[in-house]
Formats: sequence, structure tokens, C-alpha cells
Amino acid sequence: MKKLTVVTVVAVLMLASFAIGAKKKGQKGGQYKKNNRELITRLTAGNLAEVKKSSEDYIKKNPDDLEYRFILAICHAQNGDIPNAMAMVKESVDKGLPFARYLAGPHDLLKPLTSSAEFKALAADKDVELVHGPLVGSVTDKGASFWVRTFSEVPVEVSISRGKDAEPVATAKSRTEEARDYTSVLSVDGLKPAIEYRYNLIINGKRQKEWYKFRTMPVFKKPARFVLAFGGGAGYTPWNERMWSTIKLHEPIALMLLGDCVYIDTPKVQNAQKYCYYRRQSRPEFRALTASTSVSAIWDDHDFVTNDAEGGPEIDSPDWKIPVWKTFRNNWNNPAYGGGEKQPGCWFKQSIADVDFFFLDGRYYRHREGKTMLGPVQKEWLFEQLKNSKATFKVICSNVPITKGVKPGSKDTWDGFPEEREEIYKFLSDNRIDGVFVIAADRHRSDAWKNDRPGAYPVYEFQSSRLTNAHTHGIIKGCLFGYNELCSFGRLTFDTTKPDPEVTYDVINIDNELVESLTLKKSQLTSE
Repeated sequence: MKKLTVVTVVAVLMLASFAIGAKKKGQKGGQYKKNNRELITRLTAGNLAEVKKSSEDYIKKNPDDLEYRFILAICHAQNGDIPNAMAMVKESVDKGLPFARYLAGPHDLLKPLTSSAEFKALAADKDVELVHGPLVGSVTDKGASFWVRTFSEVPVEVSISRGKDAEPVATAKSRTEEARDYTSVLSVDGLKPAIEYRYNLIINGKRQKEWYKFRTMPVFKKPARFVLAFGGGAGYTPWNERMWSTIKLHEPIALMLLGDCVYIDTPKVQNAQKYCYYRRQSRPEFRALTASTSVSAIWDDHDFVTNDAEGGPEIDSPDWKIPVWKTFRNNWNNPAYGGGEKQPGCWFKQSIADVDFFFLDGRYYRHREGKTMLGPVQKEWLFEQLKNSKATFKVICSNVPITKGVKPGSKDTWDGFPEEREEIYKFLSDNRIDGVFVIAADRHRSDAWKNDRPGAYPVYEFQSSRLTNAHTHGIIKGCLFGYNELCSFGRLTFDTTKPDPEVTYDVINIDNELVESLTLKKSQLTSE
């Protein structure tokens, strides 16, 4: 393994030492991401006594844990015991839990606490209106969008400049809405390509102290060199949340999250869904990264439905589909969400320089009986986009692997839809579409694969889906390489300025070690 630099590793370790709720020596990781989420589900169902006892028992065994203190504060408030609820609030905040966690929600569970005179007094002293964000997204060579969440419905504004003391070059105003879970997206245009900008927020008329920076994309459709990060499998695991700090050290121009981004598994319980987003969005490591890097996200089974499940062919059946979609939309900053209200989903296209990325939704319209993962509307969109693309590289971004046999015995990957997979391969060959490769998630490891096709160039696939998960999947024979020892992410370095344009896939682990690397040239992805 290659250490990238001593300085960067030390920086990561220093940040890790301040991680909220860090794992104690000897404490087992297990499926922490599921445990407190299930308690929120049970609280929503009215099982207050059971949840209170579970939280108290856990804290006795793990006295430094903060997430269970948050849940116990809700339990005390639900019991009408505001003094003990406030004691738990102050204790958890003093130990490092962001106060904004109590402002975010779930609002109905926290209302007995947040409406109390004691909490209002503390909130006035803390003076926090910005709850989550900013989260940068939909960045192009000329514009960008900024997602925020506030405690109440208030006016919000973003101001863009070249420096803290420089005059603004662009501004945007909006208002957060309760109907959108107190979020808003502010979009600006008229910016210049490949420029680092500074920005500042004005929340409810008050200019925030923090200044952030982001970079616009290289010139659209022109050759460039740029770096991005991708992955999936990001279940909430406090001792692995330092991964976001590791990624930030590489200053990627984009972060592409390919599913299982927060792990929900409760499509019928809105409180549990929102809670899973809130706990991630409150992490300082995640906020620091996403305030400066353009973020895009699609879902997989654990964010949309339950393990290995499908949505079916209908838009609004089962009846939980549209509410889950709206909650997803309220918590990200994508350029599009499928076909919008008329055709909900999470697919969209994103372009960086002369590279096109096609993000797929492999769950909303997945229908095993109908032998489709994408559904007819999305598949038609994908084929039209691929056929019309003039990009040097065309990257299919899939929630699950396209390679055969990477999840032995399962039909949850594209192995469950071999006819549709072959239809995509045939479309590429029939239309002589060059430069296509795949990035995917789902398997809790980082792999590289080569899929040979008779009479056509091979489709390479880069998989990475153990960003923060404690759980690991084994290495499968036949891969070009595989890594699962520690959490890791995929780093893609594109250089299309070369005579033979290339992309390099690096696997970098949570300790900032470069563990695997593979370079793919455009000439390897060209029809004969």
C-alpha cells in the first residue's frame, strides 16, 4: 500500500480523534446504522417504554455514544419529562453532538421538547437557524446550486464572489418551505469555467460567519483534466465518518454517490427516512466536504425500499413510492430527478468537460416479471442520451453491478435482468457508441472488472461501495483486482487532453492509502 503523504494521513487521524461518537477500543461495529434507525421506527409506532429502556441499556455499555443520547432525549420529551430531556440535550451537545440535530427533526417526535420554554431559551442562546448545508450540487462550467435546510421557514440568500472582500459576481434568493422539509435550493449562473469562487449565506437576514469555496467545472465539451470521487455503501457508522474528511483531502471536483447512501429500509415510515438523512447531514465531516464539492446521488434498495426489493411498473403504486421520492428529492441537489412529477425517479445526466455521466435509477420501476430494471421510459431516455452523446468518455453510473457473477446466487444485480443487459450491450454495438464504461456500487468492497463482448470492445466496470459501512463482502474470483480490508472510495482521474485520452481508477482507503490502480485509455473502448 502506498501512503499518499505523511501530512495528509496525519490530518485524517487528527480529524478522526475529534469524531463525534468515535468507536471505543474493543467496541464491535456490527450494523450500528440499523440500530438507532429502528428505535426511531418504534418510537413512531408508539413503543416509547421499549425504546427508552433500549437506549438506557446501550448508554450504560457505551457511555460515550451520542446517537442514543439523542434518542433518549426524545423519549424523555415524549414522556413529558422536559427537565431530563433538557439534561440529555445539554450533555450530548457538550460531548460534541451538533445542537442542530435537535432542530432538524423528526419534528413531530421532538415537538414536546422544541416547543418547551427551556429549549427555546437554549435555542435563543445558541442562535442557530441554518440546520444543514450548504450542499453544493448541479455545478456546471457556468453555474451552481446550493441546498440548505433551516429550522423554520425563512428567507435565504447566497452571495458568490472571487474572495471574501471582493464584490459579489452572482446572488440568488429564495425561502425555505415546510412543505419541502424546510429546505431550499438556490441556483446561480453567469459564472466562468474552472474558477474557484467563494460564497457566503444570508439566513433570515443575518449574514453567516462561515465562508465556503467551490470550483466551477471545466469548459463544457472541451478536453480537460479533472478528479472526482465515487462510491456507495455509506451507512451511518460514527467511527467511519472520517471517510468524508479523507475524500476532502483529494479536492475532487465532484462526489458521485451511487446508492445505499444513508440506509433506510423503512419506506412506509417517513420519520425513519428523514432521521437517516438528518444524522448524516449533521456530521461536520460530511458538511465540510459537501460545502465545497459538487454532490450527485442516486438510490439503491436500502434508500428506496428494502433489501433487494423492487418498486414495480406503476408510478404511484405502492402508495409509499412518491412520498419516498419526495423525501429523497428534498435531501439532495441533483440537476434532475427522473422525469419529475409526471415520471418520478432519480435518473439524470451530468457533464464535466467532454465526459458525460448517465445516472440510472435501478429501483423505482424495477419489475422482475416484466424483465426490466429501468422501465421503458428511463430506458428510452438512456438510449437517446447515449446515441446523441459526443463525449470522449460516456460513463454509465449504476446502483448495482452490470458484471456477471459479482453477487453469486443473487438476481439483484444485472444478473437478474440479463435480457435488458444484453439489450444495452447490443445498442452500444449497433450504434457504434465508443468510450463507454461503468461505475457501480452495492457490493461492500472496491473492484475492477473487464466484460468481454464478442465483436466489440470490452465494457470495463469500476465498483466501490464501502464508504462508511462496517459490513464487508468477500472478494470474487475473476476481478482485475478487489479490496475489502478497510472502507474505501473510488477516485477517477480523467485526462482527455492526451492524444489517447485516459481515465485512471484508484482505490483509496479510509486511512488515505492508495491500494489499487488501473488506467483505461480511450483506444481500449473503440469499435473496430
